Amino acid sequence: MELLTDVAFLSRVQFALVVFVHFVFVPLSIGIGLIMAINETRYYRSRNPKDEAATRFWVKIFTTTFAVGVATGITMEFSFGTNWADYSRFVGDIFGAPLAAEALLAFFLESVFLGIVIFGRKKVSPKFYLVSAWLVFFGSCLSALWILIANSWMQTPAGAELVADGSKAVITDFFAAAFNPSTLPRYTHTVLAALALGSFVAIAMSAWYMHKNKHEHFAQKTMKVGVVAAVIATGCLLVSAHSAAVVVAEEQPSKIAMMEGHYETGTLPLYAVGWVDEEAQETAAPIALPGFTSFLASGDFNKEYPGLNQIVAENDEIEHSDLPVNLVFQSYHLMVALFGVIVLVLILAAIAAFKKGSNLGSKKWVQWILILSPLAPFIAIQSGWSTAEFGRQPYVVYPSVSGPDGVSLLTNEAASQSVTAPELMITIALFAVVYLLLLVAWVRLIGKAVKEGPVLESEKAAAAGSDTAASAASFAVGSDASADEKKKEA
Repeated sequence: MELLTDVAFLSRVQFALVVFVHFVFVPLSIGIGLIMAINETRYYRSRNPKDEAATRFWVKIFTTTFAVGVATGITMEFSFGTNWADYSRFVGDIFGAPLAAEALLAFFLESVFLGIVIFGRKKVSPKFYLVSAWLVFFGSCLSALWILIANSWMQTPAGAELVADGSKAVITDFFAAAFNPSTLPRYTHTVLAALALGSFVAIAMSAWYMHKNKHEHFAQKTMKVGVVAAVIATGCLLVSAHSAAVVVAEEQPSKIAMMEGHYETGTLPLYAVGWVDEEAQETAAPIALPGFTSFLASGDFNKEYPGLNQIVAENDEIEHSDLPVNLVFQSYHLMVALFGVIVLVLILAAIAAFKKGSNLGSKKWVQWILILSPLAPFIAIQSGWSTAEFGRQPYVVYPSVSGPDGVSLLTNEAASQSVTAPELMITIALFAVVYLLLLVAWVRLIGKAVKEGPVLESEKAAAAGSDTAASAASFAVGSDASADEKKKEA
């Protein structure tokens, strides 16, 4: 019950709700944006009406996802000034530039050209329309860059200093702050994960229509596009994951220690699965490879990293109870395990899509695996986000190894002092209701689009004509019946 009166905890719950729902749509829109642009490129080259139907379908899916993503993200802006006013005062000088750039450059670019994609197909040249589709995708990636610049600065501060009274950080070098040690590794890893998710959505759509024996041309083409894009994104993810992990090991000692349940200073073992007993400060795992995480992070099996006991002993600001060790351990290892699932499913999809003479794609159990396959990258993305955000606790601005002296902020000190617990509980309930309605609306709209499928314009026109003729006939029959009734009455 004490947690229900803890303003900092309730503020974190509210922000976690907002970010979780918003982050459902951000990676989806980035990944689907690539599939949309690829399909538009294919139609530009082929001018095949079936390819036009495919690209119109993906425009509809992307637009719906983008719109709901924007709606779910607006509340984050307000949270900085309400629930996290003290945090905003501390980082305001740093965050002003990247957040303004995201709104003015990236979001504006994406929105303008999305308007052309939605309304301008018959009003602009095919080449300009194709460029617009790619600029929408580029805009979404650029938007992610500015947001991740801000978020990465919270993980590994740079290009700033603490003012004399210690109340806030001020920028001293824009480029050092923007391209801090974790920006590029985290950006590439996040965007590649989003592209992998979008690719698996394409695979799932193809498998669904194969399962329904509908839209064969679309299913075959999209399956191949999805598999190729997923193979490239997944392969690159291995490189980006290694780069991101190296930065964590070098800059955030408490995070890498929590990721592996590492309490005593020494080499970092590698676990497949396990459970951290935070009371006993022990990690129970059926398989442990001594020194393997040290090797992956540094290239040296004997490289030693500080344990959580040493980190707590050397830092007066934190205690063991502040460190969510098991939560970080489990979310990290879930992400790694799901990467293995992604690879296995991708091999299955590649065989179904490209192996000549294979009837694997026609088997119902394979189709259902592929239909459900986006769950693996989606949960992996959420697990990775949880690892990154919970792993820096109890700091909202982490005191990284190479960061400026004194530039750090505890989460409990970042929450606004003017917001009360009852107000937060009310807003959490209201946000939950509104977000539930938005999720239901998105599911219904996407379901309607998928049910209709990539229909040719000629088929739409014929269907519209049939409906008009049926309505006219019904009206005529009704008029004749009404006339007959009047004659009888007379």
